Amino acid sequence: MVARLSRLDEFKGTLSASSVRLLDALNYLSELEKEFILIAAYATMLSDQDTRQSEPLAMKQEMVQLRTQLSSAASFIEPEILRIPEQMLNAYLDENVGLSPYRHSLEDAMRRREHTLDDVQERLIAEAGLMADTAEEAHSILVNADMPYRVIKLSDGTDAKIDPTGYTLHRTRQQREDRINVFNAFFEVLKGFERTLGTELYGELKKNLFYREVRKYRSCLESALFPDNIPEKVYLNLLENVNANLPSLHRYLELRKRLLGLDQLHYYDLYPSMVKEVDLRFSYGEAKKAVLDAMAPLGGEYLGVLNRALSERWIDVLPNEGKRAGAYMEGHAYDVHPYVLTNFNGRYDDVSTLAHELGHAVHSSFSNHYQHFANSSYPIFLAEVASTVNEALLMNYHLERIKDKAERVSLLGGYLEGFRTTMFRQTQFAEFELRIHEAAEGGEALAGERLTSMYLDILKRYYGHEKICVIDDLYGVEWAYIPHFYMDFYVYQYATSFTASQAIASRIIEGDKDLIERYIGMLKSGSSEYAIPTLKKVGVDMLSREPFDLAMKRMNEIIAEIEDLI
Repeated sequence: MVARLSRLDEFKGTLSASSVRLLDALNYLSELEKEFILIAAYATMLSDQDTRQSEPLAMKQEMVQLRTQLSSAASFIEPEILRIPEQMLNAYLDENVGLSPYRHSLEDAMRRREHTLDDVQERLIAEAGLMADTAEEAHSILVNADMPYRVIKLSDGTDAKIDPTGYTLHRTRQQREDRINVFNAFFEVLKGFERTLGTELYGELKKNLFYREVRKYRSCLESALFPDNIPEKVYLNLLENVNANLPSLHRYLELRKRLLGLDQLHYYDLYPSMVKEVDLRFSYGEAKKAVLDAMAPLGGEYLGVLNRALSERWIDVLPNEGKRAGAYMEGHAYDVHPYVLTNFNGRYDDVSTLAHELGHAVHSSFSNHYQHFANSSYPIFLAEVASTVNEALLMNYHLERIKDKAERVSLLGGYLEGFRTTMFRQTQFAEFELRIHEAAEGGEALAGERLTSMYLDILKRYYGHEKICVIDDLYGVEWAYIPHFYMDFYVYQYATSFTASQAIASRIIEGDKDLIERYIGMLKSGSSEYAIPTLKKVGVDMLSREPFDLAMKRMNEIIAEIEDLI
């Protein structure tokens, strides 16, 4: 592939010669990008299977270099396109049907004109990409592979290694002493590396400041949102709406305290099932059946892709030593199929995570199948709608079948946890991310201790530290293991998409066939249109308060139902 990069030079200075020449250049670049993404996905996923292995890590690092080489070789294309008079470019689009798949990206390039530099400057920015992932890579290796996590003895006599996967698993234990020990063992290790972890995150902030400055954006927030044409109002409204509705979160926390029989709720009390005698467990076979049955309203084509994913080894299911923590979907292997990584432990949350990631997988499968490669990578804003709609359908499926009061309270409590962790917790992350970028933009140097202090202040406000839920100061270092802070204002989309998905899922459950058809159309649309107008076609206006108000109404209805049940 490296040898073929040099051929891009043949197109320099010729893109305006004719619509055919422009199409040839775009097609050639498209093929290079498609091949790069395929081999980069392979290297990344191989490394994530066992982050301790040096050879896959080296392959992954080689992909960073290759991506920089590709970006550098192609850096002249957008500036040269922007020198084509708009009238001429429109004429090319009208006369050459082969350019149709590139229409949206060409028009989008025109929108980005003021933030696109000349050939030499764009090449320098592309070369800087070689360093761009350093902070994220160092953080991932340190947190997932190199940190000396502790092994503790649980109350049942078993030993548990409290690494990120062990922390996620054992923080749900019903024995409060176990939870305290798990939290302390995990966060004390993070605290011991606070300075190093702070240096890594500050390195990420400096990268974002660099791109903001050279591309002439007013802020890092604008720099992150502008490429997908997301108005800053969407982000800022989310923070405002969530902060105004913290009393609903506090109402839920008071309910949790009551159900757990506690005199005082602490941060380590947020994860166990709220009904002590209920611990819903699922085999992987049961999880697969539940996901398939729950998604039945979406129709045969949707279920066909789900069946392929579950039966044709698209999924790396179980946790292993050194395996990357958490879960994700890799959908960029355009000519193959999506891949999913999970760490399935048999809880309801793991079933919900499976449904979530399969929502991404079907979205990618549809987009790759129905769109040209140029439009196959859908906006991230839409990605989280596809995943959280699946979570809502899965919850509805189980609520329709579970009549036992204790189990129903447990499941509804889990639904409320979805509101807490997706709407409130992700917004809490988004607020922290905005504040640390604003501080860096103001010239403040952010060491680990300062990051902990900023995070702790936000955490205590969200959870009502003085009256509702006690937050130990140690837990302010929680920011240090959150990988999404290395993804440039990504997390807010979990919360905004959650509000959109609640509106969509409720109408799917009601059997609105027109809505279902438009929703499937959205999943097939890729990046052929911007996210906000695409959602509006499905019936969700993200520039209004309506989706948020509907979500908060649903949350309070669930709280009321649980209060009635108990």
